[in-house]
Amino acid sequence: MTADGSLTADGPLTAREPMTDPGQAHAAARAIAAAALGRDPGPMDTAASGSHHVYVGSDAVVKLIDATSHARLNREIALAPHLPAYLTAPLLDSGTHRMDTGDVRYACYARVPGAAPGMGMPGVDAATARALAEEAVERLGRLHAWVPGGRADRTLRETLDHGGFTGRAAFLAGIEGLTDHDRHGTVPSHLLDGLRAIAHDAPPHGRTVVPVHADCHWDNWLAHGRSVTALLDFEWARFGDPVDDWFFLIRFSGPHMETVLDVVARATGTSPDTLRAGCEVREATHLAADLRVALERPEVHARMAADRLRSLEELIVGRYWWRDAR
Repeated sequence: MTADGSLTADGPLTAREPMTDPGQAHAAARAIAAAALGRDPGPMDTAASGSHHVYVGSDAVVKLIDATSHARLNREIALAPHLPAYLTAPLLDSGTHRMDTGDVRYACYARVPGAAPGMGMPGVDAATARALAEEAVERLGRLHAWVPGGRADRTLRETLDHGGFTGRAAFLAGIEGLTDHDRHGTVPSHLLDGLRAIAHDAPPHGRTVVPVHADCHWDNWLAHGRSVTALLDFEWARFGDPVDDWFFLIRFSGPHMETVLDVVARATGTSPDTLRAGCEVREATHLAADLRVALERPEVHARMAADRLRSLEELIVGRYWWRDAR
């Protein structure tokens, strides 16, 4: 649940496709921004991303990915014009750009003021954390109340292997799949038993009743002072349950976890224990899915496997969602 996998700024198990010449990628981003703005975009800096090449200028942001890589950027592009007003950055242009090393897909967005609070909200004081959480909950409420039609509805209904909770039977099957792939006993039996216990108490079915962002941790928000300015990266958006979003917002608030949980509970009229239980199920599902993939290719995902095991220990043994419950 850190910089290399599912619960990060780039969603489940993504890896940025290398481009042969980073200089060409930077030049392409400048050309794309210039065409969208109708003028020279000025300096554009490289931004950290685990799944794209991202370049940020004073007025535009360009996301690039190899045209043969995953198509989730197309999902974001399809949704952008239809999302509720003032929820995300305006899309200026999108399409395919030819480079010597091959075609890239791109999306060019207007630069929105602010910076990401960051995973764990480092350096954020308690009052600011509460204010940001209140605004984030309000924005997510607008997303959850949105009734998409036409292309947006079809896009949100497309099959997406998101690794999240879909129901008790699928969760249990995922745990058994993890066990089958764990040929060397990497996952201790007490952690597998803990996952099964959470799964047995999970709802029979996951709801798919509202549009959800499904990756709305604090690296995917922009904030200025104590105000939220935008929610970014809709590549994992789908129909789901509001708690699919509340989980990301709460879990990645670092020392402000209890504050953000309280904000969500008050704003949505949900009991704190109901929120804790729903979030625990979602974290357990994501961890089981990530560990299975990591064990399928241990030579590629060794660091991710170690990270997920630490998180699973915290979840099961440390009772993360319940340790501060009153």
